[in-house]
Formats: sequence, structure tokens, C-alpha cells
Amino acid sequence: MSVELPFAPVDTVIRRNAGQLRVSADAAEELARRIQARGAELAEDAARKATQDGRKTLMAEDFDATTVDKDLLELPIAPIDRIARLDIDDQYRVSMNARIALAGELESYADTVATAAAILARHADRRTVKADDITTYYELEPYFE
Repeated sequence: MSVELPFAPVDTVIRRNAGQLRVSADAAEELARRIQARGAELAEDAARKATQDGRKTLMAEDFDATTVDKDLLELPIAPIDRIARLDIDDQYRVSMNARIALAGELESYADTVATAAAILARHADRRTVKADDITTYYELEPYFE
């Protein structure tokens, strides 16, 4: 599976949650993959909601999210649009507010994962957040809630 999301903004999200820790390129790539999978999953759910309402356009409310100021987002909107369309039928359109809402949801999700990954890296007495920290978060996710 190719990753639609550029790694640089994902790296920035990890760094803002990691304090003085360094971030490996593999960690940014792993989190980008996880963000993409989560975004595609959310878009599938949103498409079902739109279909139930008799619409072919995904709206922000289909993501159970509010539209945030896109200028405050680190994740770029264009790749988020492509992520939203990965697993839904071509008949659907994704409104701009839905793209922004999805980007906000995914960035919040990335913040949660990055914070936990930084905790795991510190616990391992390392100065670098690695892909293993991202992967371990998903194994331990129920304990972080």
C-alpha cells in the first residue's frame, strides 16, 4: 500500500508531542501508514452515513467532527482528500468541510499516538521515537485509554 500522506508533516506532529526526543524516519512513515488506514476507515463510515441520508457528498457531520481552522492544521488537505477516497466508491464526493474535519480528526489521532510513542521511548530510556514505539502503542492501546 502506498502512503498518500507526506512524512514531513507527520514528523512535525510527532516532534511537537515528543519534547526533546528525536524522531526516526521510520516512525514518521509508520504513523503516516496508520493515519491513512484510520482515515480510510472513517471515510467508509461517513459514506455509509451519507448513503443512509440519501446523499452522495460526505459532509463534516458524517465524520462526527467539527470543522477546524485549516490554517491551524499540520496535515495537508489534498492528501487527506485522497485518503478519504481510498476505499469508497467513486460516486461519492467529499466536501471541503469534510476534508478539513477529517484532517482535524486524523491530526488529533496522530497527536494521541505520538504522545504515547514518546512515553514508550522514554520508558525504554531512548532519545529517539522509533517505528517500534508506534507499533507498540497499537499493541498496548487499550491501556492508554
